[in-house]
Amino acid sequence: MAAGDPEKGFYSYDLGTWHILVLNSNCEKIDGGCKADSPQERWLKDDLAAHRAACTVADWHHPLFSSGRDPVHAQSLFMTDIWADLYNAHADIVLNGHEHNYERFAPQDPEGKADPAGIREFVVGTGGAPQDGFRSDPLQNSEVRDTGHFGVLKLVLDVDSYDWEFLGVEPLPLHDVGSRKCHGRL
Repeated sequence: MAAGDPEKGFYSYDLGTWHILVLNSNCEKIDGGCKADSPQERWLKDDLAAHRAACTVADWHHPLFSSGRDPVHAQSLFMTDIWADLYNAHADIVLNGHEHNYERFAPQDPEGKADPAGIREFVVGTGGAPQDGFRSDPLQNSEVRDTGHFGVLKLVLDVDSYDWEFLGVEPLPLHDVGSRKCHGRL
């Protein structure tokens, strides 16, 4: 029941000062898809307007931005309108999977341009499937990329900030750790 209508696959909840959005990027399987004015996109706009949280994180499967080896597979442009709504509402984090690698992006706008007031995206597809590689020309705001290592992303959601750390199941050459203040929508 907490996850809402299983036919839709999107819902939200509050966790302390954080507003958590779980969205459905399997757009071909939901009524109206993910484009502007679809049921999910209208719900998202209404939900963001109703929840003026200090910090906001959204999560869905297919990343809008990824430097994965296959550009068609890596960049799910059908999520652009959703990203724009989150950006306009000053969301802080987007979490994605789909790509079998780890990548962290600097805060950016819906067009993938660096923006200190933008959304930081983490693509974490490191749960056990064979790892995919990266393109030779990573996207411009890609800050950290790793392939060939399994692990999880640890997020600590504080009152007005967040910390991240990628924890590998074996010693990694990568130790991605950091912190950032939320945009603050209160």
